[in-house]
Amino acid sequence: MLKRLLDLLGAGLGLVVLSPLLVALAIAVRLDSPGPALHRSRRVGRGGRLFAMPKFRTMRMGAPDVATHLLPDPDQWVTKLGRALRRTSLDELPQLWCVLKGDMSLVGPRPALFNQDDLVALRTQAGVQRLRPGLTGWAQINGRDELPIPEKVRLDTEYLERMSMGFDLRILLATACAAITGRHVSH
Repeated sequence: MLKRLLDLLGAGLGLVVLSPLLVALAIAVRLDSPGPALHRSRRVGRGGRLFAMPKFRTMRMGAPDVATHLLPDPDQWVTKLGRALRRTSLDELPQLWCVLKGDMSLVGPRPALFNQDDLVALRTQAGVQRLRPGLTGWAQINGRDELPIPEKVRLDTEYLERMSMGFDLRILLATACAAITGRHVSH
């Protein structure tokens, strides 16, 4: 209950304070390459329920709907601005809306793509799927794109076992530091 209240306050305040930046980024994405500013990705949420997760579009139109690391040549799809947005995680800011709606939390396991059956199966087996997915998470700050799926699930399970407000604050601070440095972003 307290976690949800903090999610609502954090996401609401974040959307209000960051609204000028969100508008500027939306315009920049539209100017950088043809297509909409937002990409809505089908993701697996709490209990395996699918939801549409918005991100600022970082890839060219027509890019395959798979995890970036599965593309044979990701660089051919990622836009010039998209590289910077991904490195700083600014592409994730529209997900604050999903936190307000209750599809996501500020902190939790990152939501799997609808077609990441291996990740979803391992998370379900470990009990992680009962958590609301997060804007950031323990696995995010411990490797992000570079983690193999079993390691990601191990870290998600560790988060499930250690969940607390203090742990969430630690993850949020580490996320801010990682966003500034671009650490653990391979594409």
